[in-house]
Amino acid sequence: MRYWHPFTEEAVQQIKRDGITRLVVLPLYPQYSISTTGSSIRVLQNLFGSDPYLSRLPVAIIQSWYQRQGYITSMADLIEKELQKFSKPDEAMIFFSAHGVPVSYVEDAGDPYRDQMEECISLIMQELKARGVKNDHTLAYQSRVGPVQWLKPYTDEVLVELGQRGVKSLLAVPVSFVSEHIETLEEIDMEYKELALESGIENWGRVPALNCTATFITDLADAVIEALPSATAISSSPNPTGEEADATDPLRYITKLLFGSVLAFVLLLSPKMFLAFRNHII
Repeated sequence: MRYWHPFTEEAVQQIKRDGITRLVVLPLYPQYSISTTGSSIRVLQNLFGSDPYLSRLPVAIIQSWYQRQGYITSMADLIEKELQKFSKPDEAMIFFSAHGVPVSYVEDAGDPYRDQMEECISLIMQELKARGVKNDHTLAYQSRVGPVQWLKPYTDEVLVELGQRGVKSLLAVPVSFVSEHIETLEEIDMEYKELALESGIENWGRVPALNCTATFITDLADAVIEALPSATAISSSPNPTGEEADATDPLRYITKLLFGSVLAFVLLLSPKMFLAFRNHII
């Protein structure tokens, strides 16, 4: 893991101790972003490039897997199951909430995250419609922080708008999260639920994260097996993510973004705000 034990560095040392001869890197982010998968691969590239043993180790990198049928099927299964808990399942709106990224990542750095997220939602809805599920749906982005613009629409603002429009039943789907954590258990289940009910939504439901859903885990195993033949030494490519260093290092990129103008820094950021923003990004 990037932010808790076992850290990436610890796992890499375990790889060496275990004498691994081929490696598949499987980021647990369905959709690719320079701030998640890209940043994680950059850390591995730096660790492997400076180690004689690891620099020769054949590595296959799975960049994204949101389009895999096992993932799509698993998401549709969970959504279909939770819809049945509403007294009138056909009337519930399916509300996809994804983790956001700064707009500049997409527009300036070419991050494919937004396009992949929109395609992902389309694939899930196609699967549901093939099963006869024709509920309305929408997509919004959560977890923004700092003064820069993040991908819109924002989850909190959309919840208020839906309540004002008269939507009474809503099923929240944490589409970019594969396991339960603070952004599902606290941000969605507590903060957003409270906001939705205050805004006029009467019936609230939430699809659980995929966690260890059998079809999901089986498909990830298949993805690993399929990736093995493509394994090559990570040092053979100067940048396995195909992007500039600034783009795959969120701290470097956001620092460049925020401090390109000293005046912008003085006007927009207090030291306390900057520290909170920096700590969230890295």
